[in-house]
Amino acid sequence: VQLNAVTAKLDELRSVIREAESRFDFEQERTILFLDEIHRFNKLQQDALLPALEAGKLILIGATTENPSFEVNAALLSRATVFRLEPPGPDELRVVLERALADQKGLGNYPVKIEEAAVDHYIKMADGDYRVLLNALELAVLTTPEIDGKIDITLEVAEESIQQKAIKYDKTGDRHYDVISAFIKSIRGSDPDAALYWLAVMIEAGESPRFIMRRLYVHAAEDIGLSDPNALVIVDAAARASEHVGFPEARIPMAQAVLYLATAPKSNAVITAIDKAIHHVRTVEGGPVPVHLRDAHSPGARELGNGAGYKYPHDEKDGYVPQNYWPENLARKRPKYYTP
Repeated sequence: VQLNAVTAKLDELRSVIREAESRFDFEQERTILFLDEIHRFNKLQQDALLPALEAGKLILIGATTENPSFEVNAALLSRATVFRLEPPGPDELRVVLERALADQKGLGNYPVKIEEAAVDHYIKMADGDYRVLLNALELAVLTTPEIDGKIDITLEVAEESIQQKAIKYDKTGDRHYDVISAFIKSIRGSDPDAALYWLAVMIEAGESPRFIMRRLYVHAAEDIGLSDPNALVIVDAAARASEHVGFPEARIPMAQAVLYLATAPKSNAVITAIDKAIHHVRTVEGGPVPVHLRDAHSPGARELGNGAGYKYPHDEKDGYVPQNYWPENLARKRPKYYTP
């Protein structure tokens, strides 16, 4: 039985389940339900499948273009095996193109002659999408006039039928997180050209420039930090410039910031230091603020002794004076967080 979650109603689903249960009870046969676009079912609809699945009376095959970890109920997901289908490569695309041209039920009825350069163009521009490939091929065949008994699909014809590469990008799905991960890792790995490539992918896909700049802010502090403090300043300037000018000009300051970060020296000392400190605060018993470090400006604070014994560094030679800045119980241990 096949259903599409976009159009199927709960009553229709329950009818399929009742029939499956009857078929199992009276004929000892299990029903396979293929549910396309399963992520479009709401929680109630997904939960309706559980009893039949638990009883083994129904086998569910759900198809989705989304990440099931986000879109499918945990109860349903725990009873399933997830298979990730990877996009086809150039060889698979070539086979499908050749089959389409040979199929007597379709384009095989047309006297098509296609250049190898046109085939390569279709494969490159389809970027792993069969539908893009076939739609463009069909458009070329149906709109190219027949001359001397042949429909010649040249590179020029192919370029006309598929002028723009389809960018596969979902701002809430796996591709979104995979691309931004590749982007940051390219910058961290000091590869400016790879970083620009992933930036271009996000720009072409319509990614929010604020999202991109937020990631660059974090990267400037996390992966460069004090090895080049100017990195954070450059990102801040690029973010402000991008807000002011908007696209398409915003791509220029954004690219400048990316290139600066990718070619800057790298250090994770800042994030390492603060994470060590936070871990210490969470796991080790602290103590009160020492008297000499307490605020002495509040009303009555001095009368309580706050600030007594504090040495003002600017009054000392070289602007530095040794004194304890830790809670008393940590003063002897003096944990080490920051390594320049």
